[in-house]
Amino acid sequence: MSALRRKLGDEYQVVSTSASGGGLPPPRAAPRGQRQRFVDKNGRCNVQHGNLGGETSRYLSDLFTTLVDLKWRWNLFIFILTYTVAWLFMASMWWVIAYMRGDLNKAHDDSYTPCVANVYNFPSAFLFFIETEATIGYGYRYITDKCPEGIILFLFQSILGSIVDAFLIGCMFIKMSQPKKRAETLMFSEHAAISMRDGKLTLMFRVGNLRNSHMVSAQIRCKLLKSRQTPEGEFLPLDQLELDVGFSTGADQLFLVSPLTICHVIDAKSPFYDLSQRSMQTEQFEIVVILEGIVETTGMTCQARTSYTEDEVLWGHRFFPVISLEEGFFKVDYSQFHATFEVPTPPYSVKEQEEMLLMSSPLIAPAVSNSKERNNSVECLDGLDEVGTKLPSKLQKITGREDFPKKLLRMSSTTSEKAYSMGDLPMKLQRISSVPGNSEEKLVSKTTKMMSDPISQSVADLPPKLQKLSGGGRMEGNLPPKLRKMNSDRFT
Repeated sequence: MSALRRKLGDEYQVVSTSASGGGLPPPRAAPRGQRQRFVDKNGRCNVQHGNLGGETSRYLSDLFTTLVDLKWRWNLFIFILTYTVAWLFMASMWWVIAYMRGDLNKAHDDSYTPCVANVYNFPSAFLFFIETEATIGYGYRYITDKCPEGIILFLFQSILGSIVDAFLIGCMFIKMSQPKKRAETLMFSEHAAISMRDGKLTLMFRVGNLRNSHMVSAQIRCKLLKSRQTPEGEFLPLDQLELDVGFSTGADQLFLVSPLTICHVIDAKSPFYDLSQRSMQTEQFEIVVILEGIVETTGMTCQARTSYTEDEVLWGHRFFPVISLEEGFFKVDYSQFHATFEVPTPPYSVKEQEEMLLMSSPLIAPAVSNSKERNNSVECLDGLDEVGTKLPSKLQKITGREDFPKKLLRMSSTTSEKAYSMGDLPMKLQRISSVPGNSEEKLVSKTTKMMSDPISQSVADLPPKLQKLSGGGRMEGNLPPKLRKMNSDRFT
């Protein structure tokens, strides 16, 4: 099982054990050193169906599609064989009628009226059938009114001939007008490229239309084929993942008049989010490109396919421009259709680039430290609120405003935040802030002044007796020891 899984992961080759005497032979193994593709460059899928058993009868139930899907040599063989057998069968029926009526022996008797005039052997019966079927009518051989069985055979011949003509001619017409031939004039670049476009790492490949007739409602899709193992332990040898080539923005709807470069932006949603230049040497994947559209001349749907393996994806390359402006028209140079050139491209994956960008960002540490300082200041304010609620109501009135310490600490925390943020400012702003008149000493003096104003105001609001005890200043010295201790705990 492990050997089979390893082989599936390395070559995308499906190995089936067929029963004795039944089923189709397994796909041929790829030569050593050659990459086994799921879809060839010309769009043919390397898949063979085996061990069908009794399911082969389904092909006969859809005989018309089966004939259309056959190769041209088998179509021509069936076409010629069917007409030959039908003609010989109908000629034999006319010969049998002439033989049973005795017309072969009396063919040269002018007084005898045969079923078919001038039919006296098998070649003459065959010529009569061809003249009737092809509506040639030379006038030498004809049906008489003395042969009712000949009239019935003639009606059967007309109906059977119309059915055979409709089936075989219709099959040949569909075979010739198949849109597969239109796909031969749709081109894909031989390689895909990965480089930066609009500041983003992008996977690119090129498509083109060699005919002047347009592909109506052309749409392109991409599938990534890669083996993987699910968390439950199930091994998927050909897991299909969708590559976004503009489905959300409508860029997958193509106006395919000139060669276009199809882009897949590699981001966090892309399967190539972890792909780097180094990891491409060990990765194994296949990108299948499907281009669909309506042929303008026939109105039939056409599909063209190709694929790119990991060794056909060029890292750090870009396509050459192929469109140039001439006198009155745009010229497309298809000699440069597959050409690429190298451009500076980081060798890291998108995931690695994002991680390096986060590690080198200078805004992470200040944000963390500021959040810690805010949490500490909030904890201090909550602790002071708990202390203030434990004081008696008289002391709360003596101290004046109950929210004074809380406001004071908020002012001090904002001052420290401003001082910290000054270190994160650019040098020009720090020089402006260091101009005399904007120093931190004035900020401290303003803060102390604001701190002293509520205290003086609270003393002015005291009764006269308490103002005398306080002496117009701090009154802790005239307070009883218990109140002095409680007040000191209050402000410390």
